[in-house]
Amino acid sequence: MDNLSQQIDELEALKSIFGDEWHVDTGTGTYHIDITKEVKMYITLTPEYPSNALPKYELLAPNLNIDQKRKIEQKFQNLYNTEGGGPLIYQMIMIIEDIAKKSNSKSSSKSPSNSEVVVENTEKKLEPKQSSLKIHHGPTIVDRKSVFQGHVCEVHCKEDVSAFMEELLENRKIANATHNISAYRILLPNNVVLQDCDDDGENKASSRVLELLQTLKLNNVMVVISRWYGGIQLGPDRFRHINNAARQALVESGLIKS
Repeated sequence: MDNLSQQIDELEALKSIFGDEWHVDTGTGTYHIDITKEVKMYITLTPEYPSNALPKYELLAPNLNIDQKRKIEQKFQNLYNTEGGGPLIYQMIMIIEDIAKKSNSKSSSKSPSNSEVVVENTEKKLEPKQSSLKIHHGPTIVDRKSVFQGHVCEVHCKEDVSAFMEELLENRKIANATHNISAYRILLPNNVVLQDCDDDGENKASSRVLELLQTLKLNNVMVVISRWYGGIQLGPDRFRHINNAARQALVESGLIKS
């Protein structure tokens, strides 16, 4: 597929995922998105993208320091080195969002200045939520404006399963997906396998993902596949894309080889 065709498909996918948050300036051909309240990204698609270069981009992010911006550039380059040749803008947005959220978290945890009044409470203070989960996100698959993406995490108990879903759904794009199909397998100490799956409205989809985990003989792992429906019915092809999204996410996590 040539660059122009890939760009058209990717733009349709981004519009399906972000909806009205994805903006286009028809006069300049520039696209932009408010990643957070303080961070805005501008994208210009060049003829070389995606086969031979990243898209041209600019960040309006006054709250990010120079080290954070360099980290974004480094992650972008690593992304291109590993996945160059295919659509990358969604992954670029996720990289910026991750760094921006960490920046906001650090800022909010700083001690108040001397001019601020701190009201002490006799009740037990809640510790900030710390996540030990390592979540891996697979690449997106686009077909007729529908978008599929897999997410993988190691899980060792039902609490991990719930925590994984909760953390995923904190991302507004994933929470707004048409379906978040899931399946997991956990090997208990007595060598009994605890497993379950959830279609989330995509009938008979999750059992196929669970069957994939069984075939690959994977334990202590959970896979979630987000699907953003593009308005065109895909028929049986949707199951192929769901399984491929799950497999690609498992490859990204290092749990299986490509």
